[in-house]
Amino acid sequence: MKLTTAQALVRWMLAQRSETLDGREVPLFPGVFAIFGHGNVLGLGTALEEHRDEIPVWRGHTEQGMALAAVGYAKATHRRQVGVVTSSIGPGALNMVTAAGVAHANRLPVLLLPGDTFASRAPDPVLQQVEHFGDATATVNDAFRAVSRYFDRITKPEQLLSTLPQVARVLTDPADAGPVTLALPQDVQVETFDFPESLFAPVTHRPLRPRPDQRQLVEAAGVLRAARKPLLVLGGGVRYSGAGRRAVEFAERHGIPVTETTAGRTLVPHDHALFAGPLGVTGSTSANVLAAEADVVFAVGTRLQDFTTASWTVFSPDVRLVTLNAARFDAVKHGALAVVGDADAGLADLSELLESWVVTPGWTERAAIERGRWDAHIDGLRAYESGVPTYAQVVGVVNDLSEPRDYVMTASGGMPGELLGGWRATGESTMDVEYGFSCMGYELAGAWGAAMAHDGLVTTMLGDGSYLMLNSELFSAAFAGHPFVAVVCDNDGYAVIARLQEGQGGRPFNNLYADCRSGHAAPPRVHFAKHAESLGCAVFTATGLDDVRVAYAKAREAAVAEKRPAVVVVATQPNAWTEAGAWWEVGVPEHLAGRPAYDEAKPGQVRYLG
Repeated sequence: MKLTTAQALVRWMLAQRSETLDGREVPLFPGVFAIFGHGNVLGLGTALEEHRDEIPVWRGHTEQGMALAAVGYAKATHRRQVGVVTSSIGPGALNMVTAAGVAHANRLPVLLLPGDTFASRAPDPVLQQVEHFGDATATVNDAFRAVSRYFDRITKPEQLLSTLPQVARVLTDPADAGPVTLALPQDVQVETFDFPESLFAPVTHRPLRPRPDQRQLVEAAGVLRAARKPLLVLGGGVRYSGAGRRAVEFAERHGIPVTETTAGRTLVPHDHALFAGPLGVTGSTSANVLAAEADVVFAVGTRLQDFTTASWTVFSPDVRLVTLNAARFDAVKHGALAVVGDADAGLADLSELLESWVVTPGWTERAAIERGRWDAHIDGLRAYESGVPTYAQVVGVVNDLSEPRDYVMTASGGMPGELLGGWRATGESTMDVEYGFSCMGYELAGAWGAAMAHDGLVTTMLGDGSYLMLNSELFSAAFAGHPFVAVVCDNDGYAVIARLQEGQGGRPFNNLYADCRSGHAAPPRVHFAKHAESLGCAVFTATGLDDVRVAYAKAREAAVAEKRPAVVVVATQPNAWTEAGAWWEVGVPEHLAGRPAYDEAKPGQVRYLG
């Protein structure tokens, strides 16, 4: 078939199918987010227009926002569908690099198709082209190499024959999943080639379930059998495997208390007797207490980042670490006994080897006891008080009014600690806290993508700083007709960083508006309600906690009825937070008041658990 490079790429995308975790067949590439420029409008843009009835193309208003929406889509579909994002060369392409970092850190698949400079170099330098004096092959798209799981620059049409199978592999492999970047020079996009028809034959990508090596399983079973106080830690890999129920059954069969990481949050019903709460800095005291006592930690589907491990101080120095992970890269970290394989298959095989082995009842019961104490603490934080609401109180309202199939999101500032530590899950895999990259602005753009993918109502919770960082995709979602609720908590600046700064003894500086340089005695303020309304959103404002409940209930109704985002704006306290009592390592200068606490905590950091 004689096609342009762009036409062949679009036809190939249309031929790719995906099997969801519940067995349905869906398009692997359900849609394209596009902002066109001279580097992609006539090549890829024309090819997409030819198939406009087969693959939706959504217009965004920042390239970063579109790519973050694609990331949110991938998370909401448990990595079974992949958003495609295209931009022109230059600033449009570079705007997507941040979103590529988000996808890379969170192991989420997204296909980025930035235009590139002319492969022929005939018109060099073209508009938006940067020139490297010592390397004529370099373009701005080389910036994607550091944040792409797979990168290629297509300089001849026939290169698609070898690169597209690799693209599909990376986007669908549980061990390698992450962002793929195909840089497309604008002259190559329109070059033609006789492509074999077999390239466009339908292909269905099914969830891979590699089984662990039997010797690894036997060794892991031996370590668990010898444990007196084992702890099960569930991460995002359990979610992407669809192994949440298997993990709960494993815990029930063997009496092991369960905790969750950031990416694994809401895998376990909150009221389950074995649920000890979320682990780490933004987790719960209940889980951290058990982690400190555990003699064996069985970590499934997690890379154990610093917020989960409290910078590696949450576990006992004598703990034995066993990991089950589809990615060997993650499984072998920190001297762990590595079991490499699918979470669902691995848990099933390991449980059979353990047979009737059960943990001592006293340790099993500790999960409910410790979580009960944490629940009482959260109840106290949520308790009604007059005056300006806290984050914890606002989260409590949203939690109370949400349905089991609803989906809640956040990414940065103080809200991750409130959602992770305080949320009480009634539905499985119904939370997205982007805390791998903690990208300000993901809360709104990612919610657009999640709203496309999720069949329950999406609520995203964010601070005023994140709103100001990236809000243009509110209009994109309103224009496209994708409803969600955004709860914007205005606490007068970057309050959680002010908390870190001042909590370590630093002087208030450049975080809260009151501590920033301004040329005005009375600096201007953003009217968030009017701004959101101007972007096409339904808007509701609240002052006290009762107002928040009424406003959020109305916003839920309006979002669904009017098919557009509904924004709730509420002023919140800047200095009231949910604390899990765990340490987080940050660099503290010797002259600050926080340095003695740093020096005391640092020796307790476990560096290697082998």
